[in-house]
Amino acid sequence: MKSVNIIITIIIFILIGGGIYVLNNNTGTESMIKDEMPGETMMMEKDATMSSTSETMMKKDDTMIMVKGGSYEAYSPEKLANAEKGNVVLFFRAGWCQTCRTVDADIKANIKNIPPNLTILDIDYDKSSDLKKKYGVTTQHTFIQIDSKGKFKKWIGGSTLDSVVDQVE
Repeated sequence: MKSVNIIITIIIFILIGGGIYVLNNNTGTESMIKDEMPGETMMMEKDATMSSTSETMMKKDDTMIMVKGGSYEAYSPEKLANAEKGNVVLFFRAGWCQTCRTVDADIKANIKNIPPNLTILDIDYDKSSDLKKKYGVTTQHTFIQIDSKGKFKKWIGGSTLDSVVDQVE
């Protein structure tokens, strides 16, 4: 009887541990990001195209005004044109880089806080040799701010959306 209780206890611990692991690692194919606006939920494919724009409702007098925020999107060359009307930051990120994953998760968790004039473009570090060469990127977790004339500022590091925004000129 005592060995049966031990076996049952071990099975319970394995099930609880497995459940905690699954919840913490979100092994599903989708992740949810909820805007702070009632009734609106935005779905994004995990590690797929991250075309996300945040919108915030602001109250002015007794009228609600919709203010469009910045975005975090997968890179494509035509999106560099966004530098004409705001700031564009390239994020060279590797899936195997823990720091990159931390920044990516923080940006997604705080997407509604991306300033309205900022577009962050996600670039796969391992698949972008030409872009790395063009901007002199030698390590993952590199950020490049590009202006409308094609000039750029480069920095490495930071672990939050705020640290990225603080670097933008």
